[in-house]
Amino acid sequence: MLRIAVLVSGGGTNLQAIIDGMKLGKITNTEIEVVISNKEHAYALVRARQYGIKTAVVSPKEYPNREEFDRALVKTIDSYQVNLIVLAGYLVILPKILIEKYPNRILNIHPSLIPSFCGPGFYGLHVHEAVLERGNKITGATVHFVDEGTDTGPIILQKAVRVYEQDTPETLQKRVMEEAEWIILPEAINLIANNKIRIDKNKVYIVD
Repeated sequence: MLRIAVLVSGGGTNLQAIIDGMKLGKITNTEIEVVISNKEHAYALVRARQYGIKTAVVSPKEYPNREEFDRALVKTIDSYQVNLIVLAGYLVILPKILIEKYPNRILNIHPSLIPSFCGPGFYGLHVHEAVLERGNKITGATVHFVDEGTDTGPIILQKAVRVYEQDTPETLQKRVMEEAEWIILPEAINLIANNKIRIDKNKVYIVD
């Protein structure tokens, strides 16, 4: 059984996609052990509690320095004995000690087709603004493992989404979530839960 911790900062729509995926049988052999947020009033925590999922808040504001916050976050995650950490709209830079402790066991969903529109500064609406400014005809989303770089870890799944001339950053963000993020994030978790991926030289291979 894959035991996961989901880290969130906002509304938790990707968390909801994971929960729905489990309810519909699209994600099997998986349990959400805890949902952790850096914000006490994140709506994602409300979503989790509605389904009886444990929640925790670990906020940088509650600690005198970043080192103590990093240690507290790692300690909290460790206490739930999880096999996988899923970043579902988590807007805090992960501590190096966490990445080193969970190699190829931290997932992130990024709202573009990596390596386009990724790296420092590319998050949230900033990604979709950049896509529209460049005049891209296709965008999408990527699920990847997290390493010490920014959006540089092994890519697991990607899905393309069409860009329309009348799009705004907000409409494009919504379409990318609905047509890509909410589909490939549950799919990636299910692949991991059922031992369907292999990693070799920073590349992910899907095993039949």
